[in-house]
Amino acid sequence: MLKKLCMFLCLSAFMAWPALAAQDDDDFDESGFVSADGSDAKDSTAAPKAASADDDEEEFSEADQTAGMTRAQKEDYEARKKFEEDQRADEYANSERRRDWLKDRLMLEVGMGSRYPIMGETGMGMGLGIGAEYITRWHIGLYGSVGWLPKGDDNAFEGQELEGGMGYKVGINYYLFPKNPLHLGISASYGTVYFDHNVEPDENGLRPLIMVNGYQFDALIAYMTNEWYYLQFSFGMYYSPELGTDTPEDNPSLRYQSEGSSNIISAVEKKKGMDKTGLVFGIAVGYAFPEFFPDDTEKRRRQREKERKRGTR
Repeated sequence: MLKKLCMFLCLSAFMAWPALAAQDDDDFDESGFVSADGSDAKDSTAAPKAASADDDEEEFSEADQTAGMTRAQKEDYEARKKFEEDQRADEYANSERRRDWLKDRLMLEVGMGSRYPIMGETGMGMGLGIGAEYITRWHIGLYGSVGWLPKGDDNAFEGQELEGGMGYKVGINYYLFPKNPLHLGISASYGTVYFDHNVEPDENGLRPLIMVNGYQFDALIAYMTNEWYYLQFSFGMYYSPELGTDTPEDNPSLRYQSEGSSNIISAVEKKKGMDKTGLVFGIAVGYAFPEFFPDDTEKRRRQREKERKRGTR
């Protein structure tokens, strides 16, 4: 009897084992972990559906939040919303515009000193001039200037006057740091670089002007953003080949002591004539036109700026 009972229990256990194994497999998800409530892993897809339902509810409530407002409140809400959108768009446009403040810019300039266009020794040491400069998208600028040296009284010799005149200069610049309001640059130019006056006045008591041409190399510090104003400082040196010769026929700052003499003396106050090299500097202010070939972002920024100006009138 006992032997039959043991065989019955073993057979029952053998028959029940597949069912227990299937139940254990159902309690495990695909990663091998049992879910907390023993539910099937497929039920986990319910979470994204619930999240999507929450998003739809938020969108609906945001779109329907003006339902209880009066007409004036709705207009105020729409105006405030439009202002905030414009502010965000302006911030983006301005940040994009700061990527390059140099390219495709034209400046009209007024200045004094070596770039506008000459410096000198006696009397008024600087010429006053006007110039124009165009900076390409490669940050290479082409510029030119003309200037006037006014006629004035001689500070070194009483009762005598200094002759005035005009000069010119053309050159090429290269600028650095386009994303910074302060742009450093280098410049090379050719034109009128230096002036002085002959020590011997003519019969009218006027000391003749001596102007020389040459090359000039400058370091530039310019301030320019997307606004209209422009400021520039320059300092460098000039080199005039014609002042490097030792004969009056080739060097305008030298002369013979008298007609038919072979003794060469200075035609200016310095003993050896004008220096063929020297330090120069200048300053200029100007109007910087907006970018000539703006991208779509800059066009939108300008359009919004016009709309704001019309709205404040």
